[in-house]
Amino acid sequence: MSIFDFAAGTDPAAAEAGAICSRKACRAQASWQLLWNNPKIHSPERRKTWLACADHREWLEDYLQTRGLWKETLPLDDSRASGGPGQDS
Repeated sequence: MSIFDFAAGTDPAAAEAGAICSRKACRAQASWQLLWNNPKIHSPERRKTWLACADHREWLEDYLQTRGLWKETLPLDDSRASGGPGQDS
């Protein structure tokens, strides 16, 4: 672990183990992908992806819905999301 990983609160070993929840400071394994876009800056077909664990799915959905950005939530293993299940914040 580098000093930059320590300062950012990231654990490279956890990141290599699989998809990690996008909620700040959460290091749990993600099981959901939340697809969203910002219509002010993205084309209508573009989808950005946040990953969520079971505990933070509802919180992240609410955050995106409140701002009019949320499009849909899919299980992480669902391949319908454009660009795959990567974290795209």
